[in-house]
Amino acid sequence: MTPLLHQWGWGFWREAQGVAKVRERLGTFTLALLAALVFKALNSPLPWMIGPILAVSVASMAGLPTRSWKPLRNSGQFVIAMALGLYFNSQIVAEILQLWWVILLSIVWALTAGAVFGVVLYRTHRHHIPDLTLSTCFFSGAIGGASEMTLLAEKEHGRTDLVAAAHSLRVLVIAIVIPFTLKTLGYQRPPFMTLAKDVSLTGLMELALLSGVGVWLLKRWGRSNPWFLGALMVSMGLSLSGIHLSAVPTWMSNWAQMFLGVSLGVRFTSEFIKMAPKWLFSVGLGSLALIVLCALFAYLTAMLTGVPTLTMMLGTAPGGIAEMAITAKVLQLDVPLVTSLQVCRLLAVLVLVEPMYRLWDHWWGEGREANRQ
Repeated sequence: MTPLLHQWGWGFWREAQGVAKVRERLGTFTLALLAALVFKALNSPLPWMIGPILAVSVASMAGLPTRSWKPLRNSGQFVIAMALGLYFNSQIVAEILQLWWVILLSIVWALTAGAVFGVVLYRTHRHHIPDLTLSTCFFSGAIGGASEMTLLAEKEHGRTDLVAAAHSLRVLVIAIVIPFTLKTLGYQRPPFMTLAKDVSLTGLMELALLSGVGVWLLKRWGRSNPWFLGALMVSMGLSLSGIHLSAVPTWMSNWAQMFLGVSLGVRFTSEFIKMAPKWLFSVGLGSLALIVLCALFAYLTAMLTGVPTLTMMLGTAPGGIAEMAITAKVLQLDVPLVTSLQVCRLLAVLVLVEPMYRLWDHWWGEGREANRQ
């Protein structure tokens, strides 16, 4: 009898927990939707992403029960990637390939800037934060995906909480500062159009199905960020092949931005703020410095290539692929070039940042001290 009662009690508890999670998600996404509508009414840049980010992060830090849902975040990345792939065509790709040296230079710049940022973090906080390692600071400063850098830090015995916090805050700062800055500058240009201009329900379903195959393949191969990169590669491949199944509806892109905004906003809990205030202050300040330095780098490369400075700024900005590509799309900048620069940099960083850390640690870091002993 007792085991049966225990089983019933466990079942009721799980059901109650499930209901609570559903309520929290409904409340969170309702708040995000209202924030998006308010920011849209205020003529804010990227209202469907920035509104939810700010509203949900403030609510989370205030201790309110906010909750995201991973399938919605994945679907947001999926929809954004499908939309971005439609901007590519053979002429644009040929122009991008001519800028191969710029892409290579931006990769070197990203690796160098991230490494320097990591050194600054280490020298600033090694006496204030317990168990702070060079690996923690190195992967916190690296300009790459938050989840990937956190996993690499764990592999190298770093503090994953500090790494995840650093990347979350950096993306938040950049996702807010850059769109508002570009809108303030009042930059305008003719719309950068896709070749698929009309929405077809059948074509959209076919595009989603084929993009889903790309996601499945990347997940099966264990590749990073499959929901974005898998859908992007398929959508881009179809567009380059002259197959234009359907455009992605604006409302779908808006909701996808909202889902991404919520997934970022829920990371900023009250415990996040209490964790290491000085660390977060340094990361926030360093993120602003990275924006300025990347803007200078973009200005110099734009002078050499003739590419608009703001396009290069988004392409080399130390933010997430989706956030910067969405900004380029909304502000009518060169979406294919921005996306290509961001994707190439991410792939290169994922491949090179770990061996780069080990080499650095061997010659100048903790590994050198261990060898001396």
